Amino acid sequence: MSYLVDKQGFYGEFGGAYVPEILYATVKRLQEEYLPIIESEEFKREYMTLLRDYVGRPSPLYLAKRMSEKYGCQLYLKREDLNHTGAHKINNTIGQILLAKKMGKKRIIAETGAGQHGVATATVCALMDMPCVVYQGALDVERQHVNVERMKMLGAEVRPVKTGNWTLKDATNEAIRDWCCHPSDTFYIIGSTVGPHPYPDMVARLQSIISEEIKKQLQEKIGRDYPDYLMACVGGGSNAAGTIYHYIDDERVKIVLAEAGGKGVETGHTAATIHAGRLGILHGAKTLVMQTPDGQIIEAESISAGLDYPGIGPMHANLATQHRATVYSINDDEAIRAAYELTRLEGIIPALESAHAIAALQKMTFKPEDVVVLTVSGRGDKDVETYLNNKDLAGEYGNF
Repeated sequence: MSYLVDKQGFYGEFGGAYVPEILYATVKRLQEEYLPIIESEEFKREYMTLLRDYVGRPSPLYLAKRMSEKYGCQLYLKREDLNHTGAHKINNTIGQILLAKKMGKKRIIAETGAGQHGVATATVCALMDMPCVVYQGALDVERQHVNVERMKMLGAEVRPVKTGNWTLKDATNEAIRDWCCHPSDTFYIIGSTVGPHPYPDMVARLQSIISEEIKKQLQEKIGRDYPDYLMACVGGGSNAAGTIYHYIDDERVKIVLAEAGGKGVETGHTAATIHAGRLGILHGAKTLVMQTPDGQIIEAESISAGLDYPGIGPMHANLATQHRATVYSINDDEAIRAAYELTRLEGIIPALESAHAIAALQKMTFKPEDVVVLTVSGRGDKDVETYLNNKDLAGEYGNF
């Protein structure tokens, strides 16, 4: 059995493509064309050249010595925060815009929460001279205003969304509505491993450069190409999918995921979908969804705009259900403290999303010889204001 997608677009019972009739032909064409294009030598050559010369890959695999000493293991950080635009998102947007151009699309739309995917999309649209509209929840526009200005500076039109709780789910809803109105000329660059097939698989493949590099880098550093543990945060799940892609069927490697607990799963003020969700359909895919007994979506709540989503990618829903991955729910205060800890011990300010993965370390017990690879999915520039406003949660690291 493989944990990767099957030919019907499912990961176990999760996945598929549940789309409005007006999008059926568009999604069907994408299903038929994405693999032949991204597996072509021409695409691979263009994609890898841009990753090397524009993004700055490979991203470093850094042995965090002080954090390793604290947690009693050999902790390596995969530094996606050092990519151009400051996160892993650029790996995916470069691939999707190349695909869009080869399919003859003339206009790009995207959704964004924390703004990193929006910035990455606006960046590649500027690079490729394509018009770009980014939908972002009005609350996220306010709490991620620096990224909003970056998107505008890059030439994108940012459309604030004032439905629902003004966050990522609502931005995705509006992007899908736009797509329904312009199916022939518009390409929707989805930012995570969510949405109808082929998006979860396509995004995972484009992010798999992360695990491809981890294999080579570990071989150079420790003489074997696999770790004992892989760790990443999950909202929709793209950085996690990229981190585990080449190890997903390797049972020697334990997978540990961290989702946003918000104020706590038991409080209902949470974004911990794997813990609090049940089977449903959201944004075109069958997956775990936070919902009421009659199927109404429950609004997600998290201090992290990038993890503030009431669903989860079907790949991760399946990994959790099949017990291939261990999933921890990390509360807001735990994430804040972990961010300060990494900042003080290693001089790396992580994105709030990444801080959730770092916080999961305190919930685990390691042996000194364990090799742990944790993906720092983005840098914390965008979250400095949130960190400063919540430094009372940072424990001994908040005294300054």
